[in-house]
Amino acid sequence: MSRTRILKSVLALSSAAAVLAAASAHAQDAAAAADPAPQTAAPEQDDGPSNEIVVKGFRASLNNALNMKRNETATIDAIKAEDVAEFPDLNLAESLQRIPGVAISRVNGEGRNISIRGLGPEYSRVRINGMEAIGTTGGTDNSGGVNRGRGFDFNIFSSDLFNSLAVRKTATADVEEGSLGGTVDLQTARPFDYRKPTAVVQAAASYNDLARKAKPRVSTLLTTSTADGRFGVLLSVAYEERALVEEGANITRWTYGGFNGGFAPTSTIAGKTIAQINDTNPATALYHPRIPGLVSYAIDQKRLGAALGVQFRPTEKTLISIDGLYSRLDGTRQESQFQAISFSRSGTGKPQTIIRSGTVDANNNIISGTFDNVDLRSQARYDKLTTDFYQLTGTLDQKIGESLKFGAIVGYSSSQFRNPIQTTVTIDAANTNGFFYDFSTRFPTIRPGVDIANVANFAFTNGTSEVRIRPQTVDNSFTNAKGFLEWTTSPELKLKAGVDWRRFEYSSTEQRRLSGETVVTTLTAAQLAPLTNVFSGFGRGLTIPSGTPTSWVVPNLEAFQAYLNTYSNPTYATGGVENATARGSFVTVREEDLGAWGMAEFNLANAGVPVRGDVGLRYVKTDQFSTGYASQGTAINLVSADRSYENWLPSANLVFDVTDNLMVRFAAAKTIARAGIGSLTPGGNLNVSGGNRTFSSGNPDLKPTKSTNLDASIEWYPTRGAIYAVSAFQKDIGTFVQTLSTTVPYSSLGLPNSLLNGTTASPTDAFIVSQPVNSKGGLLRGFEVNVQQPFSFLPGFLSNFGVLANYTYVSSDIEYLTSANGATTVKAPLLGLSKHAANGTLYYETKKFAIRGSVAYRSKYLTAVPGTEGNSYNGTNSTTNIDAQISYNVTENFKLSLEGINLTDALNDQFVDVSNRLNVLTHSGRQFVLGARLAF
Repeated sequence: MSRTRILKSVLALSSAAAVLAAASAHAQDAAAAADPAPQTAAPEQDDGPSNEIVVKGFRASLNNALNMKRNETATIDAIKAEDVAEFPDLNLAESLQRIPGVAISRVNGEGRNISIRGLGPEYSRVRINGMEAIGTTGGTDNSGGVNRGRGFDFNIFSSDLFNSLAVRKTATADVEEGSLGGTVDLQTARPFDYRKPTAVVQAAASYNDLARKAKPRVSTLLTTSTADGRFGVLLSVAYEERALVEEGANITRWTYGGFNGGFAPTSTIAGKTIAQINDTNPATALYHPRIPGLVSYAIDQKRLGAALGVQFRPTEKTLISIDGLYSRLDGTRQESQFQAISFSRSGTGKPQTIIRSGTVDANNNIISGTFDNVDLRSQARYDKLTTDFYQLTGTLDQKIGESLKFGAIVGYSSSQFRNPIQTTVTIDAANTNGFFYDFSTRFPTIRPGVDIANVANFAFTNGTSEVRIRPQTVDNSFTNAKGFLEWTTSPELKLKAGVDWRRFEYSSTEQRRLSGETVVTTLTAAQLAPLTNVFSGFGRGLTIPSGTPTSWVVPNLEAFQAYLNTYSNPTYATGGVENATARGSFVTVREEDLGAWGMAEFNLANAGVPVRGDVGLRYVKTDQFSTGYASQGTAINLVSADRSYENWLPSANLVFDVTDNLMVRFAAAKTIARAGIGSLTPGGNLNVSGGNRTFSSGNPDLKPTKSTNLDASIEWYPTRGAIYAVSAFQKDIGTFVQTLSTTVPYSSLGLPNSLLNGTTASPTDAFIVSQPVNSKGGLLRGFEVNVQQPFSFLPGFLSNFGVLANYTYVSSDIEYLTSANGATTVKAPLLGLSKHAANGTLYYETKKFAIRGSVAYRSKYLTAVPGTEGNSYNGTNSTTNIDAQISYNVTENFKLSLEGINLTDALNDQFVDVSNRLNVLTHSGRQFVLGARLAF
């Protein structure tokens, strides 16, 4: 039986037990008034954010989070549940963005990844119930696709399963290494957090105004403990469905005139010679969009999650906790895309395309033009995407005498991503005349010269049209064991020491067609017509220039698959390692980390010195073993690589309690972040897809990114629930992992020409070759300003208002390599770093009524340095997201709520080059959630 099935069985049995226990306990306490408010954790549990449950209300959740921050010696910020099974936001990442220094990236309208103090998801660690974990999902190609790194995808989970999350911004020796930005702790509820049997049921309907569909969202929490408080069980279950549409312009970068063989020699642009039009020097050339196109994604998701907590206290000095967590994200994505593919094709594509007229702007962009002999393409794609995540942990807290304590955690987590169906079919219209584009407005005019809603203008032809079948998988797992001893030598001093061991295993696979994706069965016009549909309704909510189509013909995938018999026809058979374009995805990595640490915690207040803090040292040994397929002469073989390295990581945190309400913090540490797990393969991956030609390889010798960190802050707590704080930080990044991309002919790669069989590529085609390499790094500096103030000092109803506001500034100069031999470099900000980020929330709350509005701003950030095909870099432009929530307590136990997410329908605006050339411009609509909550 699989681990997933075992865990599901455990959860099912525990669910039944919880219901019976809750019913029994409720009968015993029927005479007592229902009171779902939880209590703080039992004193035997570990001190820290994971053991605090808030009382009711948004303001109370802020107070609890602030109390935790104030008492810690390290710099920590937290978000707390407002009530039992009620987190402030529907998505964990969207809650995290309210913390100073945290910014999020969204996929399909909801938060997926986070950045902490300018450092992206690869530089942050996530622990769930005290144990490290990685969660993997798949996104659209223009949002990064499948997560093959160490970053955590927060959209796997429903927020209803958690009661607190905290971000640790400074290091301590007892927290495992692996993060430069911060460590995120997610904590599910436990039964001993509650005073009496508790049950909560929530139901809601969510509606996306672009998809125009309503979907259900339900969750429940049941918990009870025995009368003597020795045994307790808790079960929380959440289920939701989402339907949304994301659509807009998809350009697939820009390139220069002389790339891919240049335009036809009869091309003309006023004031430019044909030599200038087809200039092959990226520094002086004219640039044009690679694949001007339009895209629409229809996305349906189902998310099921369950959390189980069992606690047993056999004696007053012993506490055993078992936590189980399961989540399944199940979705489908249907893509309808129109492209002018000529501009990215060599051979019969771009070299045959004629520029009839064009306008060049001050940045050497062919910003508009009319073209003949343009190849058009319509494609339909269907993806089925599932992620199964589960984790089981056991925690022991044991007191030994009055001054000694032992703690231990063992656990296992697994994230299994499956993309069992990824099918794409294209139809093509070759050498059409009168194609026009205009990029003088942010959303471009893209106007074909033929009716693209008429199937008679398209063909399905062997050697040109494509059928892509690319199922893939990514598996991550963690096995974890750690233990520590804590000795309280005096009220002023605690000594701690511990060891921890982790094993991380990664594997990925892919299947592709054996005969090649352009080997298809040519269809006549009469055969093609019934195998297509007309996609319509494109562009609602977008400012689309006149002439840009809102409908076009697309392949009907089900009809194509039935007609071509793709599941049993040998022409469409797929293979894995035997397929040149798929075997590069067959990667395995095993990493084992063995750490030992010691630290001292001190508080000299009793000695009359208002100073507290910690100082410690961590040692870690890392063993890595990886495999992949690589070229060895004329053969492609499975190769492996292994290595080991050690790190010594000191850390210190110091807090001066200047007054009861004013404190000053200092921190210093050395930290590391290991390279992305998928980057450690010794193999390579060849990809030919439409006009895209790439070869990517791994690097098993990548050194971890190292940083020396300094932090300082001043915090003033003038009254309950209020803080005014300023923090400054510096990270001296001594080594850095970047992806180096160069453009070279395939013939120079040393790979067999036979690998191109069945593709439209030739040995003379230019391929974008990328590999992760170590570069010199640089300095990252910044500061945060944080204000949290309830207006309780104001008279009357004004006392119910409050505000949260924070601002983060980060700057960095990282030295990136721009040539394979390292002879040339360029300085640019760190990838994923937004120089400016700000969040603000204004709220009003009484016992009956609450309303709040939030705004989150993130300035532009880079996603690739250097860019490709002469572009200086790739990035995403600034975003501003506005959310709001209103709720009314009908009774003490029954509440109604309405939440609005992304109320301004913010755009996903991606660019290439310093001149801000458009790459992607999409939107996903507004989300509204109407719900009810019953607690008893």
